[in-house]
Amino acid sequence: MPQHATSGLRRLTRTQKLSVAGVATAGAAALLFTTVPGADADQGAAQATTVENVKPVAFSAVGTAAKAQQATIARQADSSAAKGQAEAAAKKAAAVKAAKAKAQAEKARATKAAASRSAVRTAIPAAAKPAVKPAPVKTAAKPAAKTYPDNLDGWIRESLAIMAKKGIPGSYEGIHRNIMRESSGNPMAINNWDINAINGTPSKGLLQVIAPTFKTYHVEGTSWNMYDPVANITAACNYAAAKYGSMDNVNSAY
Repeated sequence: MPQHATSGLRRLTRTQKLSVAGVATAGAAALLFTTVPGADADQGAAQATTVENVKPVAFSAVGTAAKAQQATIARQADSSAAKGQAEAAAKKAAAVKAAKAKAQAEKARATKAAASRSAVRTAIPAAAKPAVKPAPVKTAAKPAAKTYPDNLDGWIRESLAIMAKKGIPGSYEGIHRNIMRESSGNPMAINNWDINAINGTPSKGLLQVIAPTFKTYHVEGTSWNMYDPVANITAACNYAAAKYGSMDNVNSAY
């Protein structure tokens, strides 16, 4: 027999070997029966009986072995499946456990960090902490500027208030008396016939002041308009104070 045939036979499983043995036995029996046709009937019958008895036994053994092998394979498959399920369950349980452990560790770190920040804030000296900004002190509101009526009485009173701040002497009675003589209380009055008018500088306003005098004795804070009642009165009183000591001392053209 060739070597490779022998090697192939050695690798046969037990079930395959039983199958080959059965087939070989049946073939031998058939060959014997065919080769010896002259044998007596009893011998042939005995041989046929032997073949019939051997054949079922051989194939029955082969079937049993195959079933046993299938059962073994099935058990192995069930065992492998069960093992795989057990490994998957173990992996899942390990993952859940690891996730819980990670969450607990994160929580512990957060708690520790919060405690550390609290300790640092507590340890800051009081002097280093920002001082509470004091509430702004409310200052008393400035009194509203006093207003005066827009008439002769109001103009004289407002002029007297300015004169008091500037140190210019004069009284209500002295101012009122000279206004009534010079313009009769008309702030737009103008003299176009006296010597001042002839010289080109007519007297204007409540106290009939000429332009050069108004410009020289104008009081800061009042209008530069000669017809403005308060500006005209204040400038005229400033001039009278310089020349006569006070408007109260003027009783005629000045």
